[in-house]
Amino acid sequence: MTEVAQAAGPVLAVVGWSGSGKTTLLEFLVSRLSAQGLRVNIVKHSHHDIELEPPHKDSARLRMAGAAEVMIASPYRYAILRELRGEGEPPLAEQIARLAPADLTLVEGYKWEPLPKLEVFRPGLGRAPLYLDDPLVVAVASDVPALTTGATGPAWLDLNRPEDVLTWLTEWMKGRAQVSDN
Repeated sequence: MTEVAQAAGPVLAVVGWSGSGKTTLLEFLVSRLSAQGLRVNIVKHSHHDIELEPPHKDSARLRMAGAAEVMIASPYRYAILRELRGEGEPPLAEQIARLAPADLTLVEGYKWEPLPKLEVFRPGLGRAPLYLDDPLVVAVASDVPALTTGATGPAWLDLNRPEDVLTWLTEWMKGRAQVSDN
């Protein structure tokens, strides 16, 4: 993944249970980083079917007719929809390789991937934290004070102070010219 990682910049997964605030935090981070002139890519994993256009539109009709990929292009954006038609979900590295080069790639979801992770953790959801079982969680953004102490655990960040999370992320990025193969 080294060649992919160089083009993608550092890659950090933002993980947490549904309703924890991952997307809200990502919106803040992306808006601030892009305002600083950085190019940030996002890979968002979904467990649901993805419907990007109404079924009656030409692009959907052509996809349903059997096209392997359909590109929808306009003066404002473009999207490529690829039908897997029974193939397995492509690996994350393959998905990242499809993206344009960036200063940082943030991945929402993909908890199982061997990537450094920022966990968004809200005990109020009644779910166990992920960092206890995942040594790749390098930081936790939470709405409660640190649950563990010691220098060996992940950095603990105040989710209610997203500026602090941005500061941590900026420092984290400085130490990573690329993601290692580990």
